[in-house]
Amino acid sequence: MNASGHWLTSPWRRSAAAAGAGALPVLAFPAPALWWWAYVALVPWMLLIRSAPTGRRAARDGWCGGFGFMLAMHHWLLPSLHVFTLVIAALLGALWAPWGWLVRRSLAPSGSGTPARGRVCGALVVLPSAWLAVELVRSWQGLGGPWGMLGSSQWQVEPALRLASVGGVWLLSFLVVAVNVAVAVIVSVPGSRTPALAGLVATAATASAAWVWAPRPDVEGRARIAVVQPGVVDGTQRRFDVEERLTRRLIGQDVDLIVWGESSVGYDLGDHPGLATRIAELSRATGADILVNVDARRSDRPGIYKSAILVGPDGPTGDRYDKMRLVPFGEYIPARSLFGWATSVGKAAGEDRRRGGEQVVMHIGPGLRIGPMICFETAFPDMSRHLAEDGADLLVAQSSTSTFQHSWAPAQHASLAALRAAETGRSFVHTTLTGDSAVYDASGRRLGPWLGTEASTAAVYDVPLADGVTPYVRYGDWPVHGALLVLVALGLTEGARAIRLRRTVPAPLGPPARTVHGSPARPGR
Repeated sequence: MNASGHWLTSPWRRSAAAAGAGALPVLAFPAPALWWWAYVALVPWMLLIRSAPTGRRAARDGWCGGFGFMLAMHHWLLPSLHVFTLVIAALLGALWAPWGWLVRRSLAPSGSGTPARGRVCGALVVLPSAWLAVELVRSWQGLGGPWGMLGSSQWQVEPALRLASVGGVWLLSFLVVAVNVAVAVIVSVPGSRTPALAGLVATAATASAAWVWAPRPDVEGRARIAVVQPGVVDGTQRRFDVEERLTRRLIGQDVDLIVWGESSVGYDLGDHPGLATRIAELSRATGADILVNVDARRSDRPGIYKSAILVGPDGPTGDRYDKMRLVPFGEYIPARSLFGWATSVGKAAGEDRRRGGEQVVMHIGPGLRIGPMICFETAFPDMSRHLAEDGADLLVAQSSTSTFQHSWAPAQHASLAALRAAETGRSFVHTTLTGDSAVYDASGRRLGPWLGTEASTAAVYDVPLADGVTPYVRYGDWPVHGALLVLVALGLTEGARAIRLRRTVPAPLGPPARTVHGSPARPGR
């Protein structure tokens, strides 16, 4: 056994190596943003799992690698949730245990010394499908939502954005994992390099076909959208004053809509009509409606809501969207009776925010309809897809990541808007309170300046408005459905194979004959 293999015989060392290997893909995401790294980042993890002596050990390697991936992807939560971040990473990491078992089943050497060729070929489809199943489960809001989906690392690659318009971020995740599997096979299974190379060629052909044949958004007009980013300002009243001053800079710039960030107003406008009057005066002075965001206890119903509220020259227009998908632990605590202790070890929500009931499309003057989302909701591809289906011409998100100002979180969050724009064929305005703010066209290309966390400014963007329906909006999450069918087919095939084996193995003939003094005993004596 070589030195590295001997080192990995220790269960603890092997678990640590798996966790480190699982953390490698995070380098493909902002802030490092090494997008090309995503296509080989899973290879060390898979090679480690392939060497597992048993299926149980392979599942444990999958779990430990999932723990490393989740912890690295959410490391910026440590100052807020402390030890609870480790608990969450360990719970979510368990989702990769079956994936680890499948990696070993597909790529580990068989009795002949090499893995079965059929299993290796199947791995190019089975392992990406299993990865998508993991991403589907953890995308449930109660488990933290789809933050850090592997395909979202490709947000700045134009061919990948074209693929996103066909199958969403799900298709990107599938293809990224498929490339990793092919590379792992080329490295470790010389006898199966041909199908692995064929898989790489098929992936390249798929990307090329999407680049050529996927419909491109048709620009039907333009809108001038202003983003107001005050930066870090202590106190709700002082923050409002800064936002008011920055908004006044937009007078005379002929904007169609002004967007403030999440929690830009800390008081309910019904209880504080003076604030509503000041915002309405800004609307009259600039000639544009203003989309503000209120984080306060409502005067017309119990509880605290985060709400996008449109204010025109005459005051609130009546268009309001209450945030539907809340940040676990940040805005509510799942199963508070069980996990309420998180408030004593970190900055978890002391009181649960209330949820809105439905998405809305707001009308901004003649001919402009916007689909608002708030913060964490931009991670969910289905929300922007439904807004596009409901007729939104422009997607607008209001966010605040001030708690994680000096981490990778603001850049990761802003990058998600590029995927949502490409998926829906709708331009996307991502406005934050403290950065990073960014605007993308309907193909996911960035427009104008990226406002980093150091900026305190108001910026105007000339945003194209696109028409048409992308394949992803029309057909939805079809890559997920296909992946689940692959896994069902695998289960049925393995079940049928097990039944055949049981039928072909001969039954034992009974116990051996009893012997007397070294000779077989004769019946009847």
